Amino acid sequence: MNDMDLLAERFESHRNHLRAVAYRMLGSLSEAEDAVQEAWFRLSRTDAGKVDNLPGWLTTVVGRICLDMLRSRESRREDPIGERLPDPIVSIGDSVDPEHEAMLSDSVGLALLVVLDALAPAERLAFVLHDMFSVPFEEIAPIVERSPATTRQLASRARRRVQDASVTPDPDVARQRAVVAAFLLAARDGDFAALVSVLDPDVVLRAEGGDVPFGTLRVVRGAAEVAGQALTYRSMAEHAVPVLVNGAAGMLGSIKGKPLVLSALSIRDGKIVEIDIIADPERLRRLGISAG
Repeated sequence: MNDMDLLAERFESHRNHLRAVAYRMLGSLSEAEDAVQEAWFRLSRTDAGKVDNLPGWLTTVVGRICLDMLRSRESRREDPIGERLPDPIVSIGDSVDPEHEAMLSDSVGLALLVVLDALAPAERLAFVLHDMFSVPFEEIAPIVERSPATTRQLASRARRRVQDASVTPDPDVARQRAVVAAFLLAARDGDFAALVSVLDPDVVLRAEGGDVPFGTLRVVRGAAEVAGQALTYRSMAEHAVPVLVNGAAGMLGSIKGKPLVLSALSIRDGKIVEIDIIADPERLRRLGISAG
């Protein structure tokens, strides 16, 4: 085995960690893979013998690549990716695909990724690298071209946004699924009162695809308003099956084995607080989501 093969082997041992960093930074599975691959290209052109801490070096390199990608995304105002929901990781059954386990540690639900998408790129980098991966501010500061003190402030602002959004769901999947089952039953029966009873008064629904113009999200707020929207999915509820979306309870509506609507639900204290819907069969297909 030559030196390059040894280096490739060392890199592969860190790939899952790097994908987890990139997914939190970008909210896109394909872009996360691109960022990790670019990190390999940079490593292969570097004298690795001079790298004292390879895991730390790779983490900061991926962070820098992702920061550049986020800034490029912001500069292309016509690019609709900023108006899409983050890429979900969907599992059929009761367990997460081992390939995605590292990417979903720390309860990285879709609701959290939505909040991260609303942060400025430098804030997102500081928060993700420090709060999620324990990278010191002294190592993050050169990436964002700020002082360590200013970088600390960036992470603090981002942390407040995340805390204010209260995106930590009920950790018990069985309890989550009981709420989802009640929601589906009410939708199938067209029972408006029962729907309202499982929704938090301030529930937020975000939807893309279907009759929503490409590149935009429909946002509906309030239990009565969301229940009214849910009744429009009454026929789809007949064909919905339970799935895990980023490790939390969700549902996948399909017809004749073709996935049509994916719903991710955030549940706290027995109530649904957020619903994120992707009703774009083509996007579901590109993400490799199947009805099982």
